[in-house]
Amino acid sequence: MSKDHIEVRGAEEHNLKDLDVRIPRETFTVVTGLSGSGKSSLAFDTIYAEGQRRYIESLSAYARNFLGQMDKPKVEAVEGLSPAISIDQKNGANNPRSTVGTVTELHDYLRLLYARVGTQYDPITGEEVGEQSAQDMVEQILELPAGTKAKVVAPVVRDQKGEFKDLFSDLVADGYARVEVDGDEYDLSFETPELDKNYDHTIDVVVDRVKVSPDARSRIADSVETALEEAGGVLKLIVPDPPEDLPFASNTRSTGSLAGESDDRLVVEFSEELGNPNSSFRFSEIETRSFSFNSPHGACPECEGLGKAKEVDPDLIVTTPSKPLKHVFEPWSYNRTYYQRQIDCVAEHFGVSVNTPFEDLDDEVQDAFLFGTTEDVVFEWTTKNGTRHKEHPFEGVVGNLERRHIETDSDRTRDHIEEFMAVTTCPDCNGSRLKEQSRHVRVGGTTLPEVNRLSIADALSHFEGLEAELTERERTIAQEICKEIRARLGFMTEVGLEYLTLDREAATLSGGESQRIRLATQVGSGLVGVLYVLDEPSIGLHQRDNDKLLNTLEGLRDLGNTLIVVEHDEETMRRADEIIDMGPGPGKRGGEVVAQGDFDDIVAADNSITADYLSGRKDIDVPDTRREGEGELVVRGARQHNLKNLDVPIPLGTFTAITGVSGSGKSTLMHEILYKGLARRMNDNTSVDPGEHDGIDGYDEIETVRLIDQSPIGRTPRSNPATYTGVFDYVRELFAQTKLSKQRGYEKGRFSFNVKGGRCAACKGQGNVKIEMNFLSDVYVPCEECNGARYNAETLDVRYKGKTISDVLQMEVDEALEFFEANSQIRRRLQLLHDVGLGYMQLGQPSTTLSGGEAQRVKLAEELGKKQTGDTLYLLDEPTTGLHKEDERKLIDVLQRLVDNGNTVLVVEHELDLVKNADHIIDLGPEGGEHGGNIVASGTPEEITQNPDSHTGRYLRDHLPKVDKEGPRSDRRKPAKVPNDD
Repeated sequence: MSKDHIEVRGAEEHNLKDLDVRIPRETFTVVTGLSGSGKSSLAFDTIYAEGQRRYIESLSAYARNFLGQMDKPKVEAVEGLSPAISIDQKNGANNPRSTVGTVTELHDYLRLLYARVGTQYDPITGEEVGEQSAQDMVEQILELPAGTKAKVVAPVVRDQKGEFKDLFSDLVADGYARVEVDGDEYDLSFETPELDKNYDHTIDVVVDRVKVSPDARSRIADSVETALEEAGGVLKLIVPDPPEDLPFASNTRSTGSLAGESDDRLVVEFSEELGNPNSSFRFSEIETRSFSFNSPHGACPECEGLGKAKEVDPDLIVTTPSKPLKHVFEPWSYNRTYYQRQIDCVAEHFGVSVNTPFEDLDDEVQDAFLFGTTEDVVFEWTTKNGTRHKEHPFEGVVGNLERRHIETDSDRTRDHIEEFMAVTTCPDCNGSRLKEQSRHVRVGGTTLPEVNRLSIADALSHFEGLEAELTERERTIAQEICKEIRARLGFMTEVGLEYLTLDREAATLSGGESQRIRLATQVGSGLVGVLYVLDEPSIGLHQRDNDKLLNTLEGLRDLGNTLIVVEHDEETMRRADEIIDMGPGPGKRGGEVVAQGDFDDIVAADNSITADYLSGRKDIDVPDTRREGEGELVVRGARQHNLKNLDVPIPLGTFTAITGVSGSGKSTLMHEILYKGLARRMNDNTSVDPGEHDGIDGYDEIETVRLIDQSPIGRTPRSNPATYTGVFDYVRELFAQTKLSKQRGYEKGRFSFNVKGGRCAACKGQGNVKIEMNFLSDVYVPCEECNGARYNAETLDVRYKGKTISDVLQMEVDEALEFFEANSQIRRRLQLLHDVGLGYMQLGQPSTTLSGGEAQRVKLAEELGKKQTGDTLYLLDEPTTGLHKEDERKLIDVLQRLVDNGNTVLVVEHELDLVKNADHIIDLGPEGGEHGGNIVASGTPEEITQNPDSHTGRYLRDHLPKVDKEGPRSDRRKPAKVPNDD
């Protein structure tokens, strides 16, 4: 075995054909080829999978029981492997608590910095918080009304795991009888609490029970000093039945009820280190977890650390203000008799008619109906004993819904009310997620929420100058922490993510952004001798930012690591040390190495489609003419995230591309404003919450809007391309019409593997059975009853042209296209899958195994299969993801076909071969983050190239024919209606 190569022998995973390949170590290797040619099968499913399997197998059986076990890939041998790390496109951070700061571990360092160096300020007075003496604490306790009963306790254990038997023994020896453990009180004279050592516990020693009065000053002082000594300078005051007039109102919190005590008891924490005698705010000890919004010690109690709250939205309550007052409040429509009486009484109070349109009422009257009145309103109702009445303020529709949402025990009622609620920024913490005390700790004059709102670029600038603002002592403590923070911010900048803010939710990141975050983390680790396997890291990157990414990858290689990158990007291939071109075709026609070598070697290959495009022998042509819009859709006042109050005209009946550098606002404009705004207006979908904008004009000129994204087409293996596109319905119908089916009385349902009857009873139509292997990975074996065919023997007796229904599911799209050539319905739908570049895909391939790009193209084929009525707006986000140039050409043809049928296609895209085919471009920028969000240029591709401020135009120039001296082409063509195949 040669130590300078990774050698793969006899690889047969998926469509690989007994593949042998040698990959040089400590190099940057690109694996490319047509979609479905076997790139991922080689890089991820063989090389990376084997590396991971060997690592896990090196662990003990006990450890493997927790980690699981990877299956051995179908390969004879893989030699020369290093420890392998996969960095793919999957965004696994669906937790709303995950942010850019937490997933990059930056937040951990920030918490440490603020806990060790931070200076507290009083939220009420704004004064710097100083130390509290025991005397200060006594004075504050004596502010409680005379006669108030309270307990002085010492918090000796706070959220720690253990049984603490020795502690309880020591407390008894010291003369203490009572403790509170996790909110429950125990008398140690009679029992010792039995605690689970695997869970966190809080133990408070009850030092004394006191009744507040001036005469009790001496006793309270002694108890306070004792508690402070026991707990190392901190104590708690627990008031079981607090009076209404509290001096501690700003720091009350409930910890549950004890026997005979109220649920809303008062708990106040005191510390010798923290306090402000001029304020009623009470401070607790600052720790690193005080700045964690994933911990109850740091999270805002109102939103529980999410930064968001649900509030009743008046715009959802009154959706049609032209309706009369008596019918305008949709939430009350289910019980009109009861609520109509209230509306009648309030209307009479203001002297208005219930038949008056809501929009014609004075603003103060509208507000009274929505938000309630301060003055009393006379409410009358009739009973069998006569007319009764009450006088009290009207709570308003909003107040009524908010109260009932809190009080109701009915899930149905709560769900009904939530239809009229919108997700808003938490009013208490203003989206910062942290509790009030933590929000007022400053380092160098800046709070942690202020740092979290900075972009990565601005945060880097902030921390580069922070140490100069600190005292010598603070600088000594913060030096190493700031060094780590600056390093991580620098790595994020290197991979082109400087526009992201630290508080950006991880779930809102694209797959490419998530991948680059993980890449930055790996760069920061400084590991040597590692095998990195990456999946199209250039996705989502503008050409201007691609250089930064490639520099990062080369830096990883230069450290002594091996990089295997699945990629289609030409610039990436030019800078790679080695290229492996898979093919020659997709699916069963692929699985072989067509060419291998450096860039010049690949270009010289004569049997490679990749070489044809790299050499210029093939190219994606530019249209001879550009379409001119038939009307326009105009987004007005778009200002969500970084969009700068934009008015964006989108020509209808055209193919339009939204371009711009990463973070310029493209996805915000398409997803948050255009799609959600149209869904709300056209479909009356109150479940979506559009981004901030003033309105959308011209939407009455389109019939419907469809978002074709990269989310899965199904979440179970039972879903597949055949079922999603409807092909399988026609196939089952065809089998039901065979002679044998009619003889046996088989109907269409007999050939479904999702229902009883025709499917295999042993595996329930799955085709395989899971065998649990304890500490080894679960093994899936073909069902012994049907041998993986999914159907029972009687169903498999039925054949069409010699093939069973199971055989059809195993066919590739192109194979099935030829097989069902005589059936127009099936052929038409299969042709659409072929047209979008999925001819290699098996009809029965489980949806869970499809990539995001493949799922998007299946959806596109399904849309094409519908009856084309025109006037539909199609929205696509980076549809070229995972596509080879040859497949990209097919996709462009399909998108042009949609427009030719009278529809409008709007895509967010960086791939210039697709962009140059657009009729119209909207280029956002000029930069990312707060420096983006403007329209830099708008017009045809030729016009964009003439704009000196457009980064897109600069790179697009090389992809278009040279423009003559008279300027860009001005000829246009109107979209032609194409007859529908139906």
